[in-house]
Amino acid sequence: MSKVKVITADEAAMLVKDGDTVVCAGFIASNIPEALEIGVEERFAKTGCPKDLTVVYVAGTGNQDGSSIDHFAHEGLVKKVIGGHYNMIPNMGKLLNENKIEGWNVPQGALASMMRDSAAHRVGTITSVGIGTFADPRNGGGRLNEKTKDDICKVIELEGEEQLFYPRLAMDIAFIRGTYADEQGNVTMEKEVAPLDGTAQAMAVHNNGGIVVVQVEKVVQAGQLDPKLVKVPGIYVDYVVEIPADDPRQLQSLHCEYNPAYAGNKREPVDALQPKVLDAKKIIGRRAAMELKKNCAVNLGIGVPEWVSAVAAEEGVADEMTLTVECGPIGGIPGGGLRFGGSLNAQAYVDEAYQFDFYDGGGLDICYLGLAEADAVGNVNVSRLGTRITGSGGFTDIASNSKKAIFCGTMTNGVKIQTGDGKLTITQEGKLHKFVSKVNEITFSGPVAAKKGRIVKYVTERAVFELKEDGMHLIEIAPGVDLQTQVLDQIDFKPIIDEGYPKLMDERIFKDEPMGLEIAD
Repeated sequence: MSKVKVITADEAAMLVKDGDTVVCAGFIASNIPEALEIGVEERFAKTGCPKDLTVVYVAGTGNQDGSSIDHFAHEGLVKKVIGGHYNMIPNMGKLLNENKIEGWNVPQGALASMMRDSAAHRVGTITSVGIGTFADPRNGGGRLNEKTKDDICKVIELEGEEQLFYPRLAMDIAFIRGTYADEQGNVTMEKEVAPLDGTAQAMAVHNNGGIVVVQVEKVVQAGQLDPKLVKVPGIYVDYVVEIPADDPRQLQSLHCEYNPAYAGNKREPVDALQPKVLDAKKIIGRRAAMELKKNCAVNLGIGVPEWVSAVAAEEGVADEMTLTVECGPIGGIPGGGLRFGGSLNAQAYVDEAYQFDFYDGGGLDICYLGLAEADAVGNVNVSRLGTRITGSGGFTDIASNSKKAIFCGTMTNGVKIQTGDGKLTITQEGKLHKFVSKVNEITFSGPVAAKKGRIVKYVTERAVFELKEDGMHLIEIAPGVDLQTQVLDQIDFKPIIDEGYPKLMDERIFKDEPMGLEIAD
């Protein structure tokens, strides 16, 4: 086999032509081919080329600081964008809000599958995920602004069931990130937090006649790499760009030094956790943790749901669950912030598309996700908050097919509480209601989940709701809370209250001492 061509980031940028569809790797702040993306941005600033690109990425990437996908966020450089999450790229969001470019939000799992389907030259991707949500063409089809007119998918019926069909994407160039490459272009990822979609993205672009460029730390002689560690075979790769490990553009995660425990290369002792302050988030985490079962597979969303893990650790039951992250890690302790996507001391890593296969097939026993809004029929919105485009990420995929979905958040935005004595006192009510008459956008469809018989609950600091086919049922309230003024008056719809309900939440939740949490079989 001939040697792969080793070029500079500037030379890689010259490979991008006007009108190309560029596929980029990355998950939040990790596995980002930052040097390649900067190269395109700098070339455009100097020459005005390339123009009118379509940018495709699976997961949200960046740090709200102009990094990653935001390097393409210049009027004229980008024409269209297709991605799973937008919160970390505010400059791209600004172009979308100003109707200067076209854009679509696609559930992250569907995008991961689209990479594989494109590689195999399948007609397209078929999935049940997204029916009844923002991704459904009858609810906007993931279009992000008025400028975006075309549907990226359509509803079809197969074997009597509605499905979303995404036609195969044609892709011209891939920017991927690895750790080492050999002279033949074989790429390993042993210092990355997960393999993500590297294999599928490279194969898809190669099989569509495009160009595959991989940013790595170092190029080594042929035969030096363990073939079992190669994630992108050299037969897929056209060019390699070498960026030294100490270069900020090659850090394991943006602004984060290499930590071998996040790459599965070392086990790092985890210090005993100091008990967290008993605040609203911990209260929610405590009540939510009561939904755990022994030996369950779990996905935790970012934010309030992370308190479930902290509570489980405090209560000594963390070993009863296996935490997973949508981009591939299984087991260990999921990272937060810029490390979200990595797991400390993971047991295993799979490609992102395989992780979503597991999720879509009902492999998750329980998921804990946030909520910005919920309505009377159980719909949840986290993807569009006012004028801010955040996108769904893996939320829709994870929530849709988990055996049990628990949505976690305070009942009102900005509420202040006092507790510790076995009851809850609201010292200052929040200004905005989260339980509204109609959500701004449907990221999770309550009616679809209810029809499928999913177990769905909504846990707040003062009340717990359960979704049934006829709507939202109020099943618990906190000790010390007034049902009318502090619960019902803070909801913009009338929840269903069955005879004998609501019951009191367990008073142990509101005591500043260990609960003695026991996990059921």
